[in-house]
Amino acid sequence: MTKTLEFVFDFGSPNAYLSHKLLPGIVERTGAEIRFLPCLLGGIFKATNNNPPMVAFGGIPNKMAYMGIEMARFQKRHNITNFMMNPHFPINTLHLMRGAVAADMDGYLADYIAAMLPCMWEQGLKMDDAEVLFKAWADAGFDADKLAAQINDPAVKQQLVSNTEAVVARGCFGIPTFFVGDEIFFGKDHMLEAEELLTD
Repeated sequence: MTKTLEFVFDFGSPNAYLSHKLLPGIVERTGAEIRFLPCLLGGIFKATNNNPPMVAFGGIPNKMAYMGIEMARFQKRHNITNFMMNPHFPINTLHLMRGAVAADMDGYLADYIAAMLPCMWEQGLKMDDAEVLFKAWADAGFDADKLAAQINDPAVKQQLVSNTEAVVARGCFGIPTFFVGDEIFFGKDHMLEAEELLTD
């Protein structure tokens, strides 16, 4: 029976980008199916009384510096060469994530994520600008007009809220979070532990 790695996902997390780079290897080694759960990171933070690292650790310069070192080490270890911090960070990903929900409903979420991640974390585009987002959709070959309509669809809006509430109920407090069955793993550095469970 094929096991599933569920990936709680929001484009606003640079570590979601870095984690995404490891997925092909995990799939190759385990045969697992990847299921993306598009959620709103801000909603997760609000529901769990959590804060982004720049807020939580902003007053601890050594901690912030170490996080930069750790990210650089991760990129080197996994030969990730195209990553750059988005100069517009933090970016409001509401419309981008509603687009992800719409893509999920229409059956192309994995392609949507693969296309939009470089816009955020390689090209440094301001993805909360409506014109920039529309062009990114069109350049990726998606139906930008349809997506622009779908992000205002009440069903899409509610699904993003429901997704977010559901993962919080399962124990999620940040992104990237992964589930293998009922087991939860937080952070890119714990993906290998999730992989071990997938191979059991």
